Amino acid sequence: MFVSGFTIVRNAIKYDYPVVESILSLLPICDEVVVLVGKSEDETLALIEEIGSDKIKIYHSIWDDSLREGGKVLALETDKAKKLVNPKADWCFYIQADEVVNDEYYGQIKDAMKQYKDDPEVEGLLFAYQHFFGNFNYVAKSRGFYRHEIRVVKNQASIQSYKDAQGFRKNGKKLKVKKIEAEIFHYGWVRTPEIMKKKIKDFHQLWHSDSWIAEQEKAINQFDYSEIDSLMLFKGKHPDCMQNRIRVKNWDYKPQFNQKHNSLKDRLLFWFEQTTGYRIGEYKNYKLI
Repeated sequence: MFVSGFTIVRNAIKYDYPVVESILSLLPICDEVVVLVGKSEDETLALIEEIGSDKIKIYHSIWDDSLREGGKVLALETDKAKKLVNPKADWCFYIQADEVVNDEYYGQIKDAMKQYKDDPEVEGLLFAYQHFFGNFNYVAKSRGFYRHEIRVVKNQASIQSYKDAQGFRKNGKKLKVKKIEAEIFHYGWVRTPEIMKKKIKDFHQLWHSDSWIAEQEKAINQFDYSEIDSLMLFKGKHPDCMQNRIRVKNWDYKPQFNQKHNSLKDRLLFWFEQTTGYRIGEYKNYKLI
C-alpha cells in the first residue's frame, strides 16, 4: 500500500499557520508528502525546506488572485497538488495548513486504509474534527463548526476538491465514505486577535469583491473572540508535534460569549444536539456507507 499526503500553503509565517506541524503529522503514515508552495510574501518556502524529510516533495505555484468567488482558488491549488502525487499511490491524504492529525489514531487510520484499499465502493475516509478556538485550551462546540470531513481519498483523477477545498467530490457527486475512529485537530482559530484580524481581512479577497470588502471593513477590523456561543475546556492531549508550538504560542485567552448568538432557538438546538448527538440541518458533503 502506498499513501501520498498532499497540502498547499502560502504566507504561512505571515498568518502564523502551523504548517510544519501539519506536515510532520502526516509523515508517519505517508510514503511521500507533496507540498505545493504558493509564491509568498515571507519565508514560507524556507520554512518547509527546513523540515528536512526525504519524504517531502516541494513544488511551486502562483495563485490566481483574480479568482474571488467562493474561495475557488483554494480548490484549484488543492487539485494541482493532488495531481502531483505519485501515480502508484492507493490513497491520497489531504491536510490543510492549519490542521494536524491526532497521532493517537495512526493505527486506526492505517488499518482502515488497508481494509478498504481494494473496496471499489469506498471512495474516501471520514474524520472527526476538533476545532480549537482562542487558544489551545478550548474547543468550539458551536453549531457553526463542521463535525466531520473527508481527508483521505482514493487516487482517482475524477475525485476533485470541492468549492473552497473543504471537501471532495467525484464527477460532481458526493463521495461514498467510511467513517473511521480518527480525529483531525483544526487550529485555524488559534491566533492572537491581531494576527487573526490580518488573516480574516486578507482572506476575504479569496471570496469577495473589493467593494464588498470596503463595505465590511469596519466589521472585519473589529474581529474579536466573543463571536462564539459555546466552548468546552479541552482535557485531551495535543499531538506530540504540537507541543513546542503550544509552549511558545499559547496566549492568555479568557472566553467571553456574545449573547446575540444565544437565542431560545439556538439554545434548544444546542440542547437537542448535546442530548441526542444529532445535529438538525447538518451539512454533509459525503455519503456514509
